[in-house]
Amino acid sequence: MLFALKKVFGGLPLPMLLLIMALGIFLIWFSRWQKSGKILISASWIFLLLLSLQPVADRLLAPIEDRYPTWHNQHPLAYIVVLGGGYTWNDDWAPSSNMLNNSLPRLTEGIRIWRANPGAWLIFTGSRAQNNPLSSAEVTSRVAQSLGVPAEAIITLDKPHDTEQEASEVAKIVGEQPFVLVTSANHLPRAMIFFQRQGLHPWPAPANQLAVSSPLNPWERAMPNSFWLGHSERAWYESLGRLWQWLKPQSAS
Repeated sequence: MLFALKKVFGGLPLPMLLLIMALGIFLIWFSRWQKSGKILISASWIFLLLLSLQPVADRLLAPIEDRYPTWHNQHPLAYIVVLGGGYTWNDDWAPSSNMLNNSLPRLTEGIRIWRANPGAWLIFTGSRAQNNPLSSAEVTSRVAQSLGVPAEAIITLDKPHDTEQEASEVAKIVGEQPFVLVTSANHLPRAMIFFQRQGLHPWPAPANQLAVSSPLNPWERAMPNSFWLGHSERAWYESLGRLWQWLKPQSAS
């Protein structure tokens, strides 16, 4: 239940703004408070517009993503931990098509690091989604093997449902040894805290950077787009997650 609630509230900005617009429309058509309805519609439209613009969305997201630099094999590794993300499983698809949203960039970064450390273990995490025959960890393992990683180099942890549980399960494998922690750049600051709370020593390896600082065409910066709105939602999700992490008592190791 808690996992589902986190996912619902994490994607809140768009549903919330649409709900405010709907309330404004209701007030205009079915009440005496037409001025209030106009204010609600106008304000929610402006917020939706701003959150869908690249300069605004990436200004919100960049401070979260820029905390850790890309990993350049600064240390020899025994373990590479790749956190689970969105996925499905369809035998008729190309294997990598089953990794949705943030999960494929995480895996490819993990494999890039593994190729520089071929003796290291790749640890994939993530439980089974409802009505799915395979876990996130197992799907990641299958895709990794389709890309040339031998099964003997892979450890799958398919029990954890969230990052806190992933940290707890990884601790049972790596113990006191340092390791590289691969996850989305916007998720990494929060993930690092969960792993450090377990007494672990992760080296951060961001993947799936989204906030664009390189040149773009002028119209890409000026035109609202659902792609940029997704960046605003990631900033909201991780900021909300960090607040919850701060408020929630630390679980016993």
